[in-house]
Amino acid sequence: MKKVLVLLAKGFEIFEASAFLDVIGWNLVEGDNSTEAFTCGLRKEIISSFKQKIIVDYLIDDIKVDDFDALAIPGGFEISGFYEDAYDNKFLDLIRAFKESNKTIATICVGALPLGKSGILKNKKGTTYNSSVRQESLKGFGVNVLDQQIVNEDNMITSCGPSTAIEVALMLLEILTTKDNTDKVRKLMGF
Repeated sequence: MKKVLVLLAKGFEIFEASAFLDVIGWNLVEGDNSTEAFTCGLRKEIISSFKQKIIVDYLIDDIKVDDFDALAIPGGFEISGFYEDAYDNKFLDLIRAFKESNKTIATICVGALPLGKSGILKNKKGTTYNSSVRQESLKGFGVNVLDQQIVNEDNMITSCGPSTAIEVALMLLEILTTKDNTDKVRKLMGF
């Protein structure tokens, strides 16, 4: 069984998190049955950008990177406190640990910014939310920011906004399984 850890920061976007949870879940039930998704955060209860309360499966302190095959990070809203968690040392250390173990890391929208802050995207290509402020922030971490929907470099997927969420989740599924299996899940989900 391939396990995906969905790392949630305070103020995360529900849609972006649900893309990972749904695609991985659809594969568990309707695809090749080889993937599971679990949530994680700095505290047990994480409040989303639009005030929904989510109880995570794991706390960051309890994570053993070797138990997981990939890390998924949805973006979120600054006004809801996203960067307070996303730039926390424990959050960044977990990202670094996944990279050091050569695990796939997939992000949506500003979920790329903690990768930049952690240093793992330095001198690499990436993208983030298509506002000049967020792109400049990513550049400030030494990232070669591309004006593209999705960038996949060195086992790290970054994307430019919520509209890419399903495609990023399907890319992650293809990396974990196969193209044929992913095409099957895509069709069953109606994409």
